[in-house]
Amino acid sequence: MIGKATAAGRTVRFAFLGLWLVFTVFPLYWIIVTSLKAPGDIFAFPIAYWPEHFSLENYRGLFGKADFGTYITNSLIVATVAGAAATAISMLSAYVLARFEFRTKSALLMAALVTQMIPAFIALGPLYLLMTDLSLVDNRLGLILVYIAVCIPFCTVMLRGFFENIPDALEEAAMIDGLSRFGALFRVLLPVMKPGIIAAFIFNFVNCWNELFLSVTLLNSDSNKTVPTALNGFISSFNIDWGSMSAAAVFTILPTMLLFAFASRHIVQGLTSGAVKG
Repeated sequence: MIGKATAAGRTVRFAFLGLWLVFTVFPLYWIIVTSLKAPGDIFAFPIAYWPEHFSLENYRGLFGKADFGTYITNSLIVATVAGAAATAISMLSAYVLARFEFRTKSALLMAALVTQMIPAFIALGPLYLLMTDLSLVDNRLGLILVYIAVCIPFCTVMLRGFFENIPDALEEAAMIDGLSRFGALFRVLLPVMKPGIIAAFIFNFVNCWNELFLSVTLLNSDSNKTVPTALNGFISSFNIDWGSMSAAAVFTILPTMLLFAFASRHIVQGLTSGAVKG
């Protein structure tokens, strides 16, 4: 009886997981299939879940009519530079919050968390005026600086947890051996924290790569637009170019999928870090 109940529970569990997998994977599958349909077949009825004839017309139009290669390049530059800079700055601030005690420490941590609860569009007006005064509107550098400021608070809190998982004795032993505090940080602690740093960078990169509101507000010219801004451009008042949008979405998803596939081992290590030799 117990064996039957266990088998039934296992069947229900696998059925639920199978339905959840279909529910989560189907949108990605549909985007890919739509991008490979000829424009005339996208709205055909009955709906073809597996088209008889595949077409690359949407991809040819994407790079022919629209300068999508420029958008991808802009997104890669902005997301990589902003993600790396935010991670580097957050490492230093997280180290201070993890290793030192001072009066405003709790207030700083609370402020970093509160900033994550404020919708970004609330600050768009003042931010646009500030960027205008600094002559950084329609400038990739301006967007990079804004992204760095947006990523630092949460990334700091995240990396602080990694620093706190490293025993103080490891750093103290390095300093006894003659290293300065900065030497111990860069030569001892950061190598141990490599999985956490990679996880933080991926978090920052994906946030910057997918962000829309700030990029639409601060970038106007086609030469500076990022991929999310370009995707938004396929939506007009009376029509949506589903074929081109689906092809663009495939290129938008691909870098993040490759990044997660390449660094999945480091992400898992980062999330389970703490087993450090004391």
